[in-house]
Amino acid sequence: MKLVFKNARCAVIDLESRYFLKEPAELYVNGILHSTLCTSASSISGLEPDTDYTFKVNGESASFSTEKEEATLNVRDFGASGNGSSDDTVFIQAAIMACPEKGRVLIPSGSYRVTSLFLKSGLNIELEKGATLKAETERFSHPILPGVIKSLNGAAHCLGSWEGAPNPMFAGVLNGFSVENICIYGEGSIDGQASNGNWWREPKKMAGAFRPRLIYLHSCKNASIVGLTLKNSPSWTIHPIFSERVGIYAISAENPADSPNTDGLDIESCKNVCVCGAKFDVGDDCIAVKSGRVPGARPSEDIKISACLMQNGHGAVTVGSEMSGGVKGLSVRRCFFKGTDRGLRVKTRRGRGGVIEDVLFQDIDMDGVLTPITANCFYFCDPDGESEYVQSRSPKPIDEGTPAIRTLAFKNITAEGAHFAAAYFIGLPEMKIEKVAMENVKISFSPEAKPGRPVMHSGAPLMCRAGIFSLFVEEMELSNVEIAGQAER
Repeated sequence: MKLVFKNARCAVIDLESRYFLKEPAELYVNGILHSTLCTSASSISGLEPDTDYTFKVNGESASFSTEKEEATLNVRDFGASGNGSSDDTVFIQAAIMACPEKGRVLIPSGSYRVTSLFLKSGLNIELEKGATLKAETERFSHPILPGVIKSLNGAAHCLGSWEGAPNPMFAGVLNGFSVENICIYGEGSIDGQASNGNWWREPKKMAGAFRPRLIYLHSCKNASIVGLTLKNSPSWTIHPIFSERVGIYAISAENPADSPNTDGLDIESCKNVCVCGAKFDVGDDCIAVKSGRVPGARPSEDIKISACLMQNGHGAVTVGSEMSGGVKGLSVRRCFFKGTDRGLRVKTRRGRGGVIEDVLFQDIDMDGVLTPITANCFYFCDPDGESEYVQSRSPKPIDEGTPAIRTLAFKNITAEGAHFAAAYFIGLPEMKIEKVAMENVKISFSPEAKPGRPVMHSGAPLMCRAGIFSLFVEEMELSNVEIAGQAER
């Protein structure tokens, strides 16, 4: 058992197994039965500050002391009503601004209607069980974050973002800019209240500014989000960008299956990110690792994803498509994917540039994933996505816009109920995927498999119960790879 996170009021433990435990396990806290665990990673709330604790599960234990807490500021004392109809934004923001460093802003049970709240360094916000922040749905009640502002010395500062490029964007429900040592946690929820009647109507059109996130962290350090339920996001649910030491623990992101661009978590140009025990059930990619789409973009590096559940959506874990800064040091371990279009999904295209390297997917179970493993260097996003430059299978000159995929490693993976193909890899003729290594991989197909296109590029073939497709790949290393139920060719 590993202690993954702690603060003054909660802790996260990981039993270091695959997502679902083989058998339920009892958790004892200081010798008293606390709960029964069914998953590897869990958040335990209701702890007291500056107190010694010992957690014990199946004979394994973890002992620790919770952090000290300076003070608690209850937002009700600042005028917030929590009645679901009054606008509580200014009262909660007042509590945030008044909170001393290492203090706690407590949002007790109730429904709090808000527009956009802004964080500060040294802050802990707890959403108590039964507490919900409900986002205002009138778009122009939210501040606009400009895409680019210029300082007096001529340097450019990018604030708003849309799909990897600086663009004006409405502020999210919780926003952090250059803040440090923050934690947003609890058993409560944040509801973006997005629907086809507001944010999801004409979703690609910029109306005043692009759609907001639920939580937006820009240039932050040591930021954690723990235990919360996040739902009905206008677009990406959690979006850290240009940030370091970010932790996402035991949260749940829930967006309708047909909601547009409602990724669960988009890690963009970040360093040292840990995602553990999270659940995603969304309308687009569950987790996407990105690094912008302009030359000179910053990389995403040292990203660790473990003991997570991804279901529905387009991809369980995706790299790209905006990856101009590159992605280095990504590991995905002990996860369960259910009903996503693709499981492990790499997508890029000419003009984006960037290098993907040191990527490992290990100890993963999948059920009903249409195509378990894909890497596509002809992804046809954007208005020019089907242009001759992007989609040509003839070699193009190599320049800063040429993406490169080094080694992709897949180990100890089991996928049942696939439909289209077991795996689909397509590199560029001028920059082939260097190496695909698959070890202890077992993939089987659904008896009711239906045909479909395993990836999104021009001319992608319809496939049904196909095996491993590979084009423009330098080396494939297969060890103990078993595919069952493949259609005869």
